[in-house]
Amino acid sequence: MPAPDSYDAVIVGGGHNGLVAAAYLARAGQSVLVLERLATTGGAAVSTRPFDGVDARLSRYSYLVSLLPHRIVSDLGLDFAVRKRTVSSYTPTVRGGRATGLLVGGERTRDSFAALTGSDREYEAWQRFYGMTRHVAERVFPTLTEPLPGREALRERIGDPGAWRTLFEEPIGVAVEKNFTDDLVRGVVLTDALIGTFADAHDPTLLQNRCFLYHVIGGSTGDWDVPVGGMGALTDALARSARAAGAQIRVRHEAIRIETDGTRAEVTVRSPDSEHVVAARKVLVNASPQALAALLGDEPPAPAEGAQLKVNMLLTRLPRLRDRSVDPRAAFAGTFHIAEGYGQLAEAYRDAAAGRLPAAPPSEIYCHSLTDPSILGPDLATRGYQTLTLFGLHTPARLFAADNAATRAELLAATLAELDAHLDEPVTDCLARDENGEPCIEAKTPLDLERDLRLPGGHIFHRDLAFPYATESTGRWGVETAHANVLLCGAGAVRGGGVSGVPGHNAAMAALGR
Repeated sequence: MPAPDSYDAVIVGGGHNGLVAAAYLARAGQSVLVLERLATTGGAAVSTRPFDGVDARLSRYSYLVSLLPHRIVSDLGLDFAVRKRTVSSYTPTVRGGRATGLLVGGERTRDSFAALTGSDREYEAWQRFYGMTRHVAERVFPTLTEPLPGREALRERIGDPGAWRTLFEEPIGVAVEKNFTDDLVRGVVLTDALIGTFADAHDPTLLQNRCFLYHVIGGSTGDWDVPVGGMGALTDALARSARAAGAQIRVRHEAIRIETDGTRAEVTVRSPDSEHVVAARKVLVNASPQALAALLGDEPPAPAEGAQLKVNMLLTRLPRLRDRSVDPRAAFAGTFHIAEGYGQLAEAYRDAAAGRLPAAPPSEIYCHSLTDPSILGPDLATRGYQTLTLFGLHTPARLFAADNAATRAELLAATLAELDAHLDEPVTDCLARDENGEPCIEAKTPLDLERDLRLPGGHIFHRDLAFPYATESTGRWGVETAHANVLLCGAGAVRGGGVSGVPGHNAAMAALGR
């Protein structure tokens, strides 16, 4: 039999991290092959037209950009840009029988805090608290593309014992309750600790702290920006960069087995018309730790479980708000929080932990097209159509096990009812229709994400996030495995999760011996 084709590096999975790794390695002169089982690259960071006959390209699974270092965009010469949102968040509520809310962002922030709480105390506490997180972000974010610092080295680099205690040692609920008194303000702060993470504010494992940290350090500012052209614009740019540097990308090619002796590996590949083997000095796996174990025949890690509902909508217009003091274009331009008061989040967690859907499902929404209308066809943009993307919290995969479709429908109805409670008209009255006359709305549970993207348990981070410092088991870059020439370059790596490219960069650096 002829010898298999051989490469310096074979990358399993053409998601954004795999493409980052491919581009770096190819630009370093390596021969690189990317294997992607789906018909297109991009993984969860894609733009698609989910509604039949409707010219709207939505970022279907991942939405905003914060953790992507400018260094990666610059190093790889990516034709990719982001735009700032004019509003950070809007959280509607009812006080004294009157519809009101908290608008964060721009000149109205202080007045909004005062109108909601009756004084400047919460605003001043907000400024101090996020001044602290900004200080941490400026020191931690640059380390994400460096070899992992030790715990003590990172603590010294931060140089603020109070900040270290708040974010790395005590449950984040302690700081939230110490710094803020208003339930709504507390809830807005806590949400960053719960995106894609099923945990209580006082979870002793500090899982919520790890999630919070990654949500406030991005770009050294904590800002979450809108990808121009949708998330697919990033992965398309990455694929172009990788190909331009000489990497080969093969779609509909699925890696089904990896065999390695630590210096040379063979990857068995299944394509539409054959099954064959390719050889490589190194293999980089842009898939979950569970998938990596299956490919190697190793013992699988502990099961992962996602806990979110993802909903995409296309509207003919933005709905009117009961809070008439805020323009819907401002409210939906940032993150629109629903049922996310501090007490509501705790109650939703208790419901889900007890095995039932939250009575008041918490979620948050944003409108991509307000900041970047380029994702809409010219006719839709002219007619004022808008997209809404909703991310629901505290809905672990276990809740859908008995009947995914029925539970999805029940949860979606309850979630939209919580939104409607703050609107002057039902959001469903604003939904566009596709060419078949069906409303333009789709919902994805953790089980749907597992089926569509092979996210274990629908976990958007592949597994629980880790603090960004070295431990005995992490290795130099946080991408190493038990096999010297097999590296993990997906979201399950240390400093993984989110659309960042960081695991791809770090796996490439490890492969190059840097």
